[in-house]
Amino acid sequence: MVFPDALPLVPVPAETVVGDGRMPVTTASRIIAGTPATEILRAAWGRRGAPLPAVAAAGTAPVAGDIVLRLDPGTAADLPAATPGPGEGYHLRVDEHVELTAPTEAGLFYGVQTLLQLLRPDEQDGGWSIPRVVIRDAPRFAHRGVMLDVVRHFFDVDEVRRFIDATSALKFNRLHLHLTDDQGWRVHIDSWPLLTERASASAADGDRGGFYTKDDYRAIVAYAASRHMVVIPEIDLPGHTHAIGVAYPDLVEEPVLNDALVAQAAELGQELPVKGEPYRGWGVGHSSVRIRDERTYDFVRDVVRELAEMTPGPYIHLGGDESLGTTQDDFDHFAERATRIVVEAGKRPMAWHEMGAAAGIAEGTVGQYWGMTEPSTSHAAHAAHFVERGGALVMSAADAAYLDMKYDADFPLGLSWAGFTDVRTAYEWEPTAVLDLPDDAILGIEAPLWSETTRTLSDVERLVFPRAAAEAEVAWSPREAVGRTWESFRARVGAMAPLWKAERIDFHPTTEITWSDR
Repeated sequence: MVFPDALPLVPVPAETVVGDGRMPVTTASRIIAGTPATEILRAAWGRRGAPLPAVAAAGTAPVAGDIVLRLDPGTAADLPAATPGPGEGYHLRVDEHVELTAPTEAGLFYGVQTLLQLLRPDEQDGGWSIPRVVIRDAPRFAHRGVMLDVVRHFFDVDEVRRFIDATSALKFNRLHLHLTDDQGWRVHIDSWPLLTERASASAADGDRGGFYTKDDYRAIVAYAASRHMVVIPEIDLPGHTHAIGVAYPDLVEEPVLNDALVAQAAELGQELPVKGEPYRGWGVGHSSVRIRDERTYDFVRDVVRELAEMTPGPYIHLGGDESLGTTQDDFDHFAERATRIVVEAGKRPMAWHEMGAAAGIAEGTVGQYWGMTEPSTSHAAHAAHFVERGGALVMSAADAAYLDMKYDADFPLGLSWAGFTDVRTAYEWEPTAVLDLPDDAILGIEAPLWSETTRTLSDVERLVFPRAAAEAEVAWSPREAVGRTWESFRARVGAMAPLWKAERIDFHPTTEITWSDR
Protein backbone atom coordinates (compact mmCIF):
# COMPACT_ATOMS: atom_id res chain seq x y z
CA MET A 1 0.00 0.00 0.00
CA VAL A 2 1.08 3.54 -0.74
CA PHE A 3 -0.42 6.56 0.93
CA PRO A 4 1.25 9.89 0.19
CA ASP A 5 0.45 12.61 2.70
CA ALA A 6 -0.74 14.80 -0.14
CA LEU A 7 -3.81 12.60 -0.74
CA PRO A 8 -6.36 14.80 1.04
CA LEU A 9 -8.45 12.30 3.02
CA VAL A 10 -9.68 12.69 6.60
CA PRO A 11 -10.14 10.27 8.26
CA VAL A 12 -7.41 8.20 6.65
CA PRO A 13 -8.84 5.03 5.06
CA ALA A 14 -7.96 1.56 6.29
CA GLU A 15 -6.29 0.59 3.01
CA THR A 16 -5.34 2.80 0.06
CA VAL A 17 -3.40 2.11 -3.14
CA VAL A 18 -2.63 5.11 -5.31
CA GLY A 19 -2.40 4.66 -9.07
CA ASP A 20 -0.98 6.85 -11.81
CA GLY A 21 -2.70 9.98 -13.01
CA ARG A 22 -6.16 11.39 -12.47
CA MET A 23 -9.65 10.83 -13.88
CA PRO A 24 -11.06 14.04 -15.39
CA VAL A 25 -14.55 15.16 -14.35
CA THR A 26 -16.39 17.05 -17.08
CA THR A 27 -19.89 18.18 -18.03
CA ALA A 28 -20.25 14.80 -19.77
CA SER A 29 -19.71 12.85 -16.53
CA ARG A 30 -22.76 11.03 -15.12
CA ILE A 31 -23.69 9.60 -11.75
CA ILE A 32 -25.08 6.11 -12.34
CA ALA A 33 -27.04 5.20 -9.25
CA GLY A 34 -30.34 4.52 -7.55
CA THR A 35 -29.54 5.67 -4.03
CA PRO A 36 -30.25 8.69 -1.78
CA ALA A 37 -26.48 9.28 -1.70
CA THR A 38 -26.77 10.56 -5.28
CA GLU A 39 -28.37 13.87 -4.37
CA ILE A 40 -26.04 14.37 -1.40
CA LEU A 41 -23.12 13.92 -3.80
CA ARG A 42 -24.56 16.25 -6.47
CA ALA A 43 -25.47 18.99 -3.97
CA ALA A 44 -22.00 19.04 -2.40
CA TRP A 45 -20.40 18.81 -5.85
CA GLY A 46 -22.34 21.90 -6.89
CA ARG A 47 -21.29 23.87 -3.82
CA ARG A 48 -17.68 23.16 -4.75
CA GLY A 49 -18.23 24.71 -8.19
CA ALA A 50 -17.33 21.53 -10.08
CA PRO A 51 -19.19 20.45 -13.25
CA LEU A 52 -22.51 19.03 -12.10
CA PRO A 53 -22.98 15.44 -13.35
CA ALA A 54 -26.28 14.30 -14.78
CA VAL A 55 -27.95 11.26 -13.23
CA ALA A 56 -28.39 8.00 -15.14
CA ALA A 57 -30.39 4.99 -14.02
CA ALA A 58 -28.74 2.22 -12.07
CA GLY A 59 -27.49 -0.46 -14.42
CA THR A 60 -26.50 1.97 -17.18
CA ALA A 61 -23.19 0.91 -18.75
CA PRO A 62 -20.49 3.35 -17.55
CA VAL A 63 -18.09 5.18 -19.83
CA ALA A 64 -14.96 7.16 -19.03
CA GLY A 65 -15.61 9.91 -16.48
CA ASP A 66 -18.78 8.37 -15.02
CA ILE A 67 -19.38 7.76 -11.31
CA VAL A 68 -21.14 4.51 -10.38
CA LEU A 69 -22.70 4.20 -6.90
CA ARG A 70 -23.89 0.66 -6.20
CA LEU A 71 -25.29 -1.25 -3.27
CA ASP A 72 -23.82 -4.73 -3.10
CA PRO A 73 -24.17 -6.87 0.06
CA GLY A 74 -21.25 -8.96 -1.16
CA THR A 75 -18.95 -5.97 -0.71
CA ALA A 76 -18.82 -6.72 3.03
CA ALA A 77 -16.67 -9.79 2.37
CA ASP A 78 -14.08 -7.60 0.62
CA LEU A 79 -13.71 -5.02 3.39
CA PRO A 80 -11.21 -4.85 6.27
CA ALA A 81 -12.29 -7.60 8.64
CA ALA A 82 -11.09 -6.33 12.02
CA THR A 83 -13.82 -3.73 12.41
CA PRO A 84 -17.14 -3.68 14.30
CA GLY A 85 -18.98 -1.95 11.46
CA PRO A 86 -18.44 -3.68 8.08
CA GLY A 87 -21.89 -2.43 7.09
CA GLU A 88 -20.48 1.10 7.18
CA GLY A 89 -17.54 0.22 4.96
CA TYR A 90 -17.12 0.77 1.24
CA HIS A 91 -14.91 -0.10 -1.72
CA LEU A 92 -13.83 2.72 -4.02
CA ARG A 93 -12.00 2.24 -7.32
CA VAL A 94 -11.12 5.20 -9.55
CA ASP A 95 -9.68 4.34 -12.97
CA GLU A 96 -11.34 5.31 -16.27
CA HIS A 97 -14.53 5.73 -14.28
CA VAL A 98 -15.48 5.60 -10.57
CA GLU A 99 -16.88 2.45 -8.99
CA LEU A 100 -18.14 2.96 -5.42
CA THR A 101 -19.76 -0.11 -3.87
CA ALA A 102 -20.96 -0.75 -0.32
CA PRO A 103 -23.13 -3.30 1.49
CA THR A 104 -25.43 -0.60 2.95
CA GLU A 105 -26.62 2.93 2.31
CA ALA A 106 -24.44 4.06 5.21
CA GLY A 107 -21.39 2.64 3.47
CA LEU A 108 -22.30 4.44 0.25
CA PHE A 109 -22.73 7.69 2.20
CA TYR A 110 -19.27 7.40 3.75
CA GLY A 111 -17.75 6.47 0.39
CA VAL A 112 -19.35 9.58 -1.09
CA GLN A 113 -17.67 11.69 1.60
CA THR A 114 -14.32 10.20 0.59
CA LEU A 115 -15.05 10.86 -3.08
CA LEU A 116 -15.93 14.49 -2.33
CA GLN A 117 -12.61 14.96 -0.55
CA LEU A 118 -10.75 13.49 -3.54
CA LEU A 119 -12.45 15.81 -6.07
CA ARG A 120 -10.09 18.74 -6.68
CA PRO A 121 -9.36 21.42 -9.27
CA ASP A 122 -6.72 20.19 -11.70
CA GLU A 123 -3.69 22.49 -11.54
CA GLN A 124 -2.64 21.67 -15.12
CA ASP A 125 -5.77 22.40 -17.14
CA GLY A 126 -8.01 24.26 -14.71
CA GLY A 127 -10.65 21.53 -14.79
CA TRP A 128 -11.65 19.08 -12.06
CA SER A 129 -10.40 15.56 -11.52
CA ILE A 130 -10.08 12.65 -9.08
CA PRO A 131 -6.84 10.72 -8.45
CA ARG A 132 -6.79 7.09 -9.57
CA VAL A 133 -6.97 5.07 -6.37
CA VAL A 134 -8.27 1.85 -4.86
CA ILE A 135 -9.62 2.17 -1.31
CA ARG A 136 -10.97 -0.53 0.99
CA ASP A 137 -12.33 1.12 4.10
CA ALA A 138 -14.42 0.43 7.20
CA PRO A 139 -14.50 2.04 10.66
CA ARG A 140 -12.46 1.05 13.69
CA PHE A 141 -15.19 1.90 16.21
CA ALA A 142 -18.94 1.42 15.93
CA HIS A 143 -19.65 4.53 18.02
CA ARG A 144 -18.25 7.75 16.55
CA GLY A 145 -20.04 10.58 18.24
CA VAL A 146 -20.28 14.31 18.66
CA MET A 147 -22.33 16.09 21.31
CA LEU A 148 -24.02 19.48 21.02
CA ASP A 149 -25.16 21.29 24.16
CA VAL A 150 -28.30 23.19 23.12
CA VAL A 151 -29.13 24.31 26.67
CA ARG A 152 -26.56 26.83 27.83
CA HIS A 153 -27.02 28.40 24.42
CA PHE A 154 -29.84 27.30 22.14
CA PHE A 155 -29.42 26.28 18.50
CA ASP A 156 -32.47 25.99 16.30
CA VAL A 157 -33.38 23.17 13.90
CA ASP A 158 -31.59 24.67 10.90
CA GLU A 159 -28.43 25.24 12.94
CA VAL A 160 -28.51 21.64 14.18
CA ARG A 161 -28.92 20.48 10.58
CA ARG A 162 -25.80 22.43 9.61
CA PHE A 163 -23.92 20.83 12.49
CA ILE A 164 -25.09 17.39 11.32
CA ASP A 165 -23.93 18.08 7.75
CA ALA A 166 -20.49 19.23 8.84
CA THR A 167 -19.82 16.38 11.27
CA SER A 168 -21.38 13.51 9.31
CA ALA A 169 -19.07 14.47 6.42
CA LEU A 170 -16.23 13.35 8.70
CA LYS A 171 -17.98 9.98 9.18
CA PHE A 172 -19.37 10.65 12.68
CA ASN A 173 -22.45 8.50 13.21
CA ARG A 174 -23.86 9.57 16.60
CA LEU A 175 -25.37 12.93 17.58
CA HIS A 176 -25.74 13.31 21.34
CA LEU A 177 -28.11 16.22 22.07
CA HIS A 178 -27.79 17.64 25.58
CA LEU A 179 -31.41 18.79 25.90
CA THR A 180 -31.81 19.79 29.56
CA ASP A 181 -29.72 21.49 32.19
CA ASP A 182 -29.89 24.20 34.84
CA GLN A 183 -30.26 26.97 32.26
CA GLY A 184 -33.27 25.62 30.39
CA TRP A 185 -35.43 22.76 29.11
CA ARG A 186 -35.30 22.33 25.32
CA VAL A 187 -37.81 19.67 24.22
CA HIS A 188 -41.59 19.67 24.63
CA ILE A 189 -43.15 16.99 26.83
CA ASP A 190 -46.94 16.73 26.53
CA SER A 191 -47.49 15.32 30.00
CA TRP A 192 -45.43 18.10 31.66
CA PRO A 193 -46.17 21.14 29.45
CA LEU A 194 -44.82 23.78 31.84
CA LEU A 195 -41.28 22.57 31.12
CA THR A 196 -41.29 24.43 27.82
CA GLU A 197 -43.91 27.02 28.77
CA ARG A 198 -41.93 28.34 31.76
CA ALA A 199 -38.41 26.88 31.64
CA SER A 200 -37.28 27.18 28.01
CA ALA A 201 -36.83 30.94 27.50
CA SER A 202 -33.61 31.32 29.52
CA ALA A 203 -29.98 30.60 28.56
CA ALA A 204 -26.49 31.36 29.82
CA ASP A 205 -25.58 35.04 30.08
CA GLY A 206 -29.23 36.06 29.66
CA ASP A 207 -29.19 35.14 25.95
CA ARG A 208 -32.22 33.89 24.05
CA GLY A 209 -33.61 30.48 24.90
CA GLY A 210 -35.89 28.28 22.88
CA PHE A 211 -37.12 24.73 22.58
CA TYR A 212 -37.96 22.04 20.07
CA THR A 213 -41.57 21.12 19.50
CA LYS A 214 -42.12 17.41 19.01
CA ASP A 215 -42.23 18.03 15.26
CA ASP A 216 -38.94 19.95 15.50
CA TYR A 217 -37.31 17.09 17.38
CA ARG A 218 -38.61 14.52 14.89
CA ALA A 219 -37.27 16.68 12.05
CA ILE A 220 -33.79 16.66 13.63
CA VAL A 221 -33.96 12.89 14.13
CA ALA A 222 -35.06 12.34 10.52
CA TYR A 223 -32.40 14.66 9.10
CA ALA A 224 -29.70 12.96 11.17
CA ALA A 225 -30.90 9.57 9.91
CA SER A 226 -30.61 10.79 6.31
CA ARG A 227 -26.91 11.39 7.11
CA HIS A 228 -26.67 8.04 8.94
CA MET A 229 -26.40 9.59 12.39
CA VAL A 230 -28.27 8.17 15.37
CA VAL A 231 -29.63 10.82 17.75
CA ILE A 232 -29.01 10.19 21.46
CA PRO A 233 -31.20 12.52 23.56
CA GLU A 234 -29.96 13.42 27.04
CA ILE A 235 -32.16 14.40 29.96
CA ASP A 236 -29.64 15.29 32.67
CA LEU A 237 -30.66 13.87 36.08
CA PRO A 238 -30.70 13.96 39.09
CA GLY A 239 -28.48 17.10 39.08
CA HIS A 240 -28.32 19.85 36.46
CA THR A 241 -32.07 20.16 37.07
CA HIS A 242 -32.63 23.77 38.14
CA ALA A 243 -34.82 24.43 35.07
CA ILE A 244 -37.24 21.69 36.14
CA GLY A 245 -37.87 23.70 39.30
CA VAL A 246 -38.73 26.81 37.29
CA ALA A 247 -41.64 24.84 35.84
CA TYR A 248 -42.44 22.49 38.73
CA PRO A 249 -40.89 23.73 42.00
CA ASP A 250 -42.24 20.77 43.96
CA LEU A 251 -39.97 18.39 42.00
CA VAL A 252 -36.63 19.92 43.08
CA GLU A 253 -34.61 20.63 46.21
CA GLU A 254 -33.32 24.02 47.30
CA PRO A 255 -30.01 24.90 45.56
CA VAL A 256 -26.83 23.87 47.37
CA LEU A 257 -24.54 26.90 47.32
CA ASN A 258 -21.05 25.54 47.88
CA ASP A 259 -17.96 27.75 48.22
CA ALA A 260 -16.72 26.98 44.71
CA LEU A 261 -20.02 27.99 43.16
CA VAL A 262 -20.13 31.27 45.09
CA ALA A 263 -16.53 32.08 44.18
CA GLN A 264 -17.09 31.33 40.49
CA ALA A 265 -20.22 33.48 40.36
CA ALA A 266 -18.32 36.38 41.94
CA GLU A 267 -15.40 35.99 39.54
CA LEU A 268 -17.62 35.94 36.44
CA GLY A 269 -20.14 38.48 37.71
CA GLN A 270 -22.95 35.89 37.50
CA GLU A 271 -26.01 35.45 39.67
CA LEU A 272 -26.44 32.63 42.14
CA PRO A 273 -29.26 30.14 41.57
CA VAL A 274 -32.59 30.82 43.28
CA LYS A 275 -35.23 28.09 43.32
CA GLY A 276 -38.09 28.80 40.93
CA GLU A 277 -36.25 31.56 39.04
CA PRO A 278 -34.38 31.12 35.72
CA TYR A 279 -30.64 30.54 36.11
CA ARG A 280 -28.25 32.22 33.67
CA GLY A 281 -24.90 31.36 35.22
CA TRP A 282 -22.47 28.52 34.54
CA GLY A 283 -22.05 27.01 37.99
CA VAL A 284 -22.65 23.28 38.43
CA GLY A 285 -23.55 20.86 41.19
CA HIS A 286 -26.15 22.96 43.02
CA SER A 287 -29.40 21.38 41.83
CA SER A 288 -31.23 18.10 42.37
CA VAL A 289 -34.64 16.58 41.92
CA ARG A 290 -36.33 15.24 45.06
CA ILE A 291 -34.95 11.74 44.99
CA ARG A 292 -37.13 10.21 47.72
CA ASP A 293 -40.37 11.68 46.34
CA GLU A 294 -42.38 9.19 44.26
CA ARG A 295 -43.70 11.98 42.04
CA THR A 296 -40.13 12.43 40.75
CA TYR A 297 -40.26 8.96 39.21
CA ASP A 298 -43.65 9.67 37.64
CA PHE A 299 -41.91 12.62 36.00
CA VAL A 300 -38.89 10.58 34.86
CA ARG A 301 -41.16 7.81 33.54
CA ASP A 302 -43.28 10.24 31.52
CA VAL A 303 -40.31 12.11 30.06
CA VAL A 304 -38.48 8.91 29.11
CA ARG A 305 -41.64 7.40 27.58
CA GLU A 306 -42.31 10.44 25.40
CA LEU A 307 -38.69 10.73 24.32
CA ALA A 308 -38.55 7.02 23.53
CA GLU A 309 -41.65 7.35 21.34
CA MET A 310 -39.88 10.02 19.26
CA THR A 311 -36.44 8.43 19.18
CA PRO A 312 -35.88 5.43 16.89
CA GLY A 313 -32.28 5.02 18.06
CA PRO A 314 -31.52 2.58 20.89
CA TYR A 315 -30.34 5.04 23.59
CA ILE A 316 -31.72 7.44 26.17
CA HIS A 317 -28.96 9.33 28.02
CA LEU A 318 -29.73 10.10 31.69
CA GLY A 319 -26.82 12.38 32.48
CA GLY A 320 -25.82 11.66 36.06
CA ASP A 321 -22.84 14.00 36.31
CA GLU A 322 -21.89 16.56 38.93
CA SER A 323 -24.61 15.84 41.50
CA LEU A 324 -22.40 17.52 44.07
CA GLY A 325 -25.08 18.31 46.64
CA THR A 326 -26.60 14.82 46.63
CA THR A 327 -25.68 12.12 49.14
CA GLN A 328 -24.22 8.94 47.71
CA ASP A 329 -27.14 6.86 48.99
CA ASP A 330 -29.65 9.15 47.30
CA PHE A 331 -27.64 9.26 44.08
CA ASP A 332 -27.36 5.47 43.94
CA HIS A 333 -31.08 5.09 44.64
CA PHE A 334 -31.93 7.44 41.79
CA ALA A 335 -29.45 5.90 39.32
CA GLU A 336 -30.79 2.40 39.90
CA ARG A 337 -34.44 3.41 39.48
CA ALA A 338 -33.91 5.75 36.53
CA THR A 339 -31.85 3.29 34.48
CA ARG A 340 -34.53 0.63 35.03
CA ILE A 341 -37.17 3.09 33.80
CA VAL A 342 -35.23 3.50 30.55
CA VAL A 343 -35.02 -0.27 30.10
CA GLU A 344 -38.77 -0.57 30.74
CA ALA A 345 -39.31 1.99 27.96
CA GLY A 346 -37.47 -0.30 25.54
CA LYS A 347 -34.26 1.69 25.34
CA ARG A 348 -30.69 1.18 26.48
CA PRO A 349 -29.58 3.62 29.21
CA MET A 350 -26.50 5.78 28.80
CA ALA A 351 -24.98 7.93 31.55
CA TRP A 352 -21.87 9.89 32.42
CA HIS A 353 -19.36 7.77 34.28
CA GLU A 354 -20.42 8.97 37.76
CA MET A 355 -23.49 6.73 37.52
CA GLY A 356 -21.10 3.78 37.64
CA ALA A 357 -20.83 4.43 41.37
CA ALA A 358 -24.29 2.89 41.82
CA ALA A 359 -24.02 -0.84 42.40
CA GLY A 360 -27.41 -1.67 40.93
CA ILE A 361 -27.54 0.32 37.70
CA ALA A 362 -29.48 -1.54 35.03
CA GLU A 363 -27.49 -4.26 33.31
CA GLY A 364 -26.19 -3.19 29.92
CA THR A 365 -26.07 0.52 30.74
CA VAL A 366 -23.46 2.31 28.63
CA GLY A 367 -21.13 4.67 30.48
CA GLN A 368 -19.59 7.80 29.03
CA TYR A 369 -16.18 8.53 30.50
CA TRP A 370 -15.38 12.25 30.70
CA GLY A 371 -12.41 12.12 33.06
CA MET A 372 -8.82 12.83 32.08
CA THR A 373 -6.51 10.70 29.94
CA GLU A 374 -4.73 9.95 33.22
CA PRO A 375 -7.79 8.94 35.26
CA SER A 376 -8.34 9.29 38.96
CA THR A 377 -8.87 6.06 40.88
CA SER A 378 -12.54 6.79 41.53
CA HIS A 379 -13.32 7.76 37.94
CA ALA A 380 -11.65 4.60 36.65
CA ALA A 381 -13.59 2.44 39.12
CA HIS A 382 -16.91 4.05 38.24
CA ALA A 383 -16.25 3.56 34.52
CA ALA A 384 -15.24 -0.07 35.00
CA HIS A 385 -18.49 -0.84 36.80
CA PHE A 386 -20.50 -0.33 33.60
CA VAL A 387 -18.48 -3.14 32.01
CA GLU A 388 -18.93 -5.34 35.08
CA ARG A 389 -22.69 -4.87 34.71
CA GLY A 390 -22.63 -6.06 31.08
CA GLY A 391 -22.39 -2.62 29.54
CA ALA A 392 -19.62 -0.81 27.71
CA LEU A 393 -17.97 2.59 27.52
CA VAL A 394 -17.83 5.56 25.22
CA MET A 395 -14.64 7.54 25.73
CA SER A 396 -14.79 11.36 25.97
CA ALA A 397 -11.59 12.17 27.84
CA ALA A 398 -11.99 15.85 28.72
CA ASP A 399 -8.37 16.84 28.15
CA ALA A 400 -8.36 15.34 24.64
CA ALA A 401 -11.91 15.03 23.30
CA TYR A 402 -13.80 18.02 24.76
CA LEU A 403 -14.26 20.42 21.87
CA ASP A 404 -15.11 23.36 24.13
CA MET A 405 -11.65 23.58 25.68
CA LYS A 406 -9.56 26.50 24.46
CA TYR A 407 -6.90 25.78 21.83
CA ASP A 408 -4.49 27.93 23.83
CA ALA A 409 -4.57 30.60 26.52
CA ASP A 410 -5.25 33.41 24.04
CA PHE A 411 -8.15 31.79 22.20
CA PRO A 412 -11.28 33.92 22.81
CA LEU A 413 -13.78 31.04 23.05
CA GLY A 414 -14.04 28.02 25.31
CA LEU A 415 -12.99 27.10 28.84
CA SER A 416 -9.77 25.70 30.25
CA TRP A 417 -10.63 23.65 33.37
CA ALA A 418 -9.35 20.50 31.61
CA GLY A 419 -6.37 22.34 30.14
CA PHE A 420 -5.70 23.67 26.65
CA THR A 421 -6.36 21.28 23.75
CA ASP A 422 -4.59 22.05 20.52
CA VAL A 423 -5.21 19.95 17.41
CA ARG A 424 -2.24 17.68 18.05
CA THR A 425 -3.50 16.88 21.55
CA ALA A 426 -6.93 16.09 20.13
CA TYR A 427 -5.28 13.74 17.63
CA GLU A 428 -2.67 11.93 19.71
CA TRP A 429 -4.74 10.16 22.35
CA GLU A 430 -5.68 6.50 22.35
CA PRO A 431 -9.15 5.64 23.67
CA THR A 432 -8.27 2.07 24.63
CA ALA A 433 -5.21 3.15 26.65
CA VAL A 434 -6.98 5.42 29.16
CA LEU A 435 -8.56 2.73 31.35
CA ASP A 436 -7.32 -0.72 32.32
CA LEU A 437 -10.08 -2.54 30.45
CA PRO A 438 -10.26 -4.90 27.47
CA ASP A 439 -10.31 -3.16 24.11
CA ASP A 440 -13.71 -4.64 23.30
CA ALA A 441 -15.19 -2.82 26.32
CA ILE A 442 -14.79 0.42 24.37
CA LEU A 443 -17.66 1.11 21.96
CA GLY A 444 -15.89 4.16 20.59
CA ILE A 445 -15.49 7.85 21.28
CA GLU A 446 -17.57 10.98 21.52
CA ALA A 447 -16.37 14.57 21.21
CA PRO A 448 -18.64 16.88 23.27
CA LEU A 449 -19.20 20.59 22.71
CA TRP A 450 -20.50 22.40 25.80
CA SER A 451 -21.91 25.80 24.96
CA GLU A 452 -21.15 28.18 27.84
CA THR A 453 -19.18 30.50 25.53
CA THR A 454 -20.72 29.71 22.14
CA ARG A 455 -23.46 32.24 21.45
CA THR A 456 -23.66 31.55 17.70
CA LEU A 457 -23.15 28.59 15.38
CA SER A 458 -19.98 30.29 14.09
CA ASP A 459 -18.64 30.18 17.65
CA VAL A 460 -19.42 26.46 17.74
CA GLU A 461 -17.68 25.84 14.43
CA ARG A 462 -14.50 27.66 15.45
CA LEU A 463 -14.19 25.41 18.50
CA VAL A 464 -15.19 22.22 16.69
CA PHE A 465 -13.15 22.54 13.47
CA PRO A 466 -10.44 21.39 12.87
CA ARG A 467 -10.37 19.38 16.12
CA ALA A 468 -13.41 17.34 15.07
CA ALA A 469 -11.35 16.09 12.14
CA ALA A 470 -8.74 14.82 14.59
CA GLU A 471 -11.40 13.03 16.67
CA ALA A 472 -12.95 11.59 13.50
CA GLU A 473 -9.66 9.96 12.58
CA VAL A 474 -9.22 8.59 16.11
CA ALA A 475 -12.69 7.05 15.83
CA TRP A 476 -12.62 5.75 12.25
CA SER A 477 -9.07 4.86 11.24
CA PRO A 478 -7.19 1.72 12.36
CA ARG A 479 -4.12 2.56 14.43
CA GLU A 480 -2.00 0.61 11.96
CA ALA A 481 -3.36 2.36 8.84
CA VAL A 482 -0.67 3.83 6.60
CA GLY A 483 -0.69 7.59 7.16
CA ARG A 484 -2.13 7.38 10.70
CA THR A 485 0.44 9.83 12.10
CA TRP A 486 0.34 13.44 13.23
CA GLU A 487 2.65 14.65 10.45
CA SER A 488 0.50 12.98 7.82
CA PHE A 489 -2.73 14.19 9.43
CA ARG A 490 -1.66 17.83 9.64
CA ALA A 491 -0.88 17.79 5.90
CA ARG A 492 -4.18 16.12 5.04
CA VAL A 493 -6.38 18.26 7.28
CA GLY A 494 -4.82 21.39 5.80
CA ALA A 495 -6.25 20.30 2.47
CA MET A 496 -9.76 20.31 3.98
CA ALA A 497 -9.88 24.12 3.92
CA PRO A 498 -11.43 24.46 0.42
CA LEU A 499 -14.17 21.96 1.31
CA TRP A 500 -14.98 23.69 4.60
CA LYS A 501 -15.03 27.08 2.90
CA ALA A 502 -17.39 25.75 0.24
CA GLU A 503 -19.68 24.51 3.01
CA ARG A 504 -19.32 27.85 4.86
CA ILE A 505 -17.90 26.20 7.97
CA ASP A 506 -16.23 28.87 10.10
CA PHE A 507 -13.20 26.78 11.12
CA HIS A 508 -10.29 28.03 13.20
CA PRO A 509 -7.21 28.47 10.93
CA THR A 510 -4.75 27.41 13.62
CA THR A 511 -1.06 27.90 12.87
CA GLU A 512 -0.46 24.22 13.75
CA ILE A 513 -1.72 23.47 10.23
CA THR A 514 -0.54 24.66 6.83
CA TRP A 515 -3.81 25.39 5.04
CA SER A 516 -4.33 24.79 1.34
CA ASP A 517 -6.29 27.13 -0.94
CA ARG A 518 -7.14 24.43 -3.54
